[in-house]
Amino acid sequence: MADRYSRQKLFKPIGVNGQEKIGEKHILILGCGALGTANAENLVRAGIGKLTIIDRDYVEFSNLHRQHLFTEQDAIDQVPKVIAAKSKLEEINSDARIEAHILDATAVSLRPHLKEVDLVIDATDNFDTRFMLNDLLQQLNIPWIYGSCVGSTGMSYTILPKQTPCLHCLLDAAPPNGATCDSVGIISPAVQMVVAHQTTEAMKLLIEDRDSLRATLVTFDLWKNHYQTVNVDKAKDSACPSCGMHATYPYLDYGATTKTEILCGRNTVQIRASREIHLAELANHLKKVGEVKGNGFLLSMDYQSYRVVFFQDGRTLIHGTDSIEKAKKIYYQLVG
Repeated sequence: MADRYSRQKLFKPIGVNGQEKIGEKHILILGCGALGTANAENLVRAGIGKLTIIDRDYVEFSNLHRQHLFTEQDAIDQVPKVIAAKSKLEEINSDARIEAHILDATAVSLRPHLKEVDLVIDATDNFDTRFMLNDLLQQLNIPWIYGSCVGSTGMSYTILPKQTPCLHCLLDAAPPNGATCDSVGIISPAVQMVVAHQTTEAMKLLIEDRDSLRATLVTFDLWKNHYQTVNVDKAKDSACPSCGMHATYPYLDYGATTKTEILCGRNTVQIRASREIHLAELANHLKKVGEVKGNGFLLSMDYQSYRVVFFQDGRTLIHGTDSIEKAKKIYYQLVG
């Protein structure tokens, strides 16, 4: 059989030695949507030795325009994303060892899967999970590559524990309610641009060429023809609770997590965030999705076949389901 990696080996920064290193490494991708599937395909084609993919969701038709590993039949059968992805990836490269886990990622559930992982790629869809991931990987000293996209915009940054600013340094606290794919949509090229940055940075880390890593935060808007790299070195905070001299890893604390419970007999799930909700900001954001009603104490709206009620103290009620997984999916679609 001809050498499938011959063209990659001809690229001098990788070469034969770099290719061998790629084949010895283990990457975990958290999230198996648009960013996750594209990064996974790139890495499997590049010859990654072992790939772990984690996601809690299943394939839907609305995924197909940007999540390249999935087919219409996957959506019809509501196949879990990691199962569908694993099947396609093994057809692409039978030599790659692929582990797939249908899992709601928490600090507790994720930790066992990080043993002997060389790198983590962020392909999540919410900042609750990202901040938890940031603290956990700082604690375990595992590098990771942040990425996000919505509309025609995106950004990416490579985080090296003890060296670069962490996500907490960059954002300081969980950001206000922002745009989501369900409120402003997304175009596939924005996904591919973020993935190009994430996969390239991953390959540099895999072959241990840290001198070539991009030290800046990259942001872009493809539709408006904007591309920017930002030097964030000064953002590193020695007092940061997630990566500073006396780190306490606050987002690993149970009190900082988003909690869910089924309300008995009401076909309703309650989600309690760790922070208060700014109702005016949220109302302005939700108007992009549908009609919003409020009274100064709460906001309510009909979304798909559900009624969603947001309280200022951080509670949200999802009426119309007793599935925690479904409720969390709706919550993150709306809140971001």
